[in-house]
Amino acid sequence: MVAVGTWIWLASDLMFFAALFAAYFNLRSITNAAAPAGSETLWEWGTAHFNMPFAVTNTLILILSSVTCQMGVWKAERGQVGRTGSLLQVGQWGLREWYILTFIMGAVFIGGQATEYATLVAEGFTLSTNAYTSAFFLATGFHGLHVTGGLIAFLFMLGRTYMSRTFTHEQAVHAVVTSYYWHFVDAIWIILFGVIYILR
Repeated sequence: MVAVGTWIWLASDLMFFAALFAAYFNLRSITNAAAPAGSETLWEWGTAHFNMPFAVTNTLILILSSVTCQMGVWKAERGQVGRTGSLLQVGQWGLREWYILTFIMGAVFIGGQATEYATLVAEGFTLSTNAYTSAFFLATGFHGLHVTGGLIAFLFMLGRTYMSRTFTHEQAVHAVVTSYYWHFVDAIWIILFGVIYILR
């Protein structure tokens, strides 16, 4: 029931992001049509501010965090909450180690997003500059809030494993539904990255 409820909630969250995408494409269509022929469009102006190597690296970190998260899920399904060998023996890691690594990668992504925001604001690329900047900060900002929510969920999940003497079925379910959410925010970011950073 928890897993089904999570899927239903994620479906409603998907509708929220679908509305953001619709607004983004609507603004793009209107502003591009209003631009004089041969002049730089608002979208061309906006995408020229991006540091693509930095954005690609930050995106790869988030995508790879889905891999480490899934490794943790497989360990949870086997009932292995902690590592059985040295910390250097990655193959012996349990749920905790994989989820801690996932948390760190997610935190690095948020740090990268904050760095990008600071750079853009220093260039005069702020929320209120124009329609493009508003669409950019709303879409990426709400996604960043979702990633932060995922990081909090990882902390709760990890806290439960450390507070309990035994790894229960309920904790395993908690680990799995947390992974559902994390994979969801990663998939949304892939779409956002393609639409905002690549589509010009």
